[in-house]
Amino acid sequence: MSMTEKEYLTPLGAIHYWVSGADLSGPPLVFLPGLTADHKLFDKQIEYFEGKYPLFVWDAPGHAASWPFEMTFSLADKARWLDDILTQEGLSGPIVVGQSMGGYVGQMYAQLYPDKLRGFISIDSAPLQRSYLTAAELWLLKRMEPVYRYYPWKWLLRQGTNGVAASDYGRALMRDMMMTYDGDKARYARLAGHGFRILAEAIEADLPYEIKCPAMLICGERDHAGSCIRYDKAWHKKTGIPLHWIENAGHNSNTDAPEEINRLIEGFVANL
Repeated sequence: MSMTEKEYLTPLGAIHYWVSGADLSGPPLVFLPGLTADHKLFDKQIEYFEGKYPLFVWDAPGHAASWPFEMTFSLADKARWLDDILTQEGLSGPIVVGQSMGGYVGQMYAQLYPDKLRGFISIDSAPLQRSYLTAAELWLLKRMEPVYRYYPWKWLLRQGTNGVAASDYGRALMRDMMMTYDGDKARYARLAGHGFRILAEAIEADLPYEIKCPAMLICGERDHAGSCIRYDKAWHKKTGIPLHWIENAGHNSNTDAPEEINRLIEGFVANL
């Protein structure tokens, strides 16, 4: 990846991010990886779109290179930092492409900056609105850190790779990203637990989280991480946002079927 790595300083730590093509015409594609994944999650998308559009991808706060980082921030903080970085880089009118947790950051961005977002693409994510979740699901989200601390690292590594990807490439990539935390399971548990907790808090805030720009939902047919399939069906039914099912793909469908995902993104941008 020939993108330029930069860092943005916050009061809680430095966020590392990568950009390219700021001088290109067309909307910036802003790639936001999911919880415990890092910028490498979108390697196949960066490879395909580099030179065609301005591009941005980050290691989310606390993840990979964006560490050390004080884990006291909220989902809204992440969206505000993202906006600060995009503004600083001159990346206006972005299309946010968020996978899993990245999709939640994108929805918070849409809530805080509805007039700035040109497009929103959810990859194996789910809606932030309170009405989609049960009380039990919310209760569990806030108590995940001890769950992660309980299981042996080898089990977490196996589940964290085989459980989110269906392809050899996708599994190998997720394993590589998880090995960032090898030897420090406590950091991994804290990172995951904090992510689920701020997600629950954002949902409990019961804000509209309305997507006012063009949007698209993508979900792997073999996505068994949480209840994404159920959520996405309900999200599509309630809002009418187009939903694309990806055959033989898991929770990281952009790594299991990169060519198909790239075609969908390209078509989405072309139709704006």
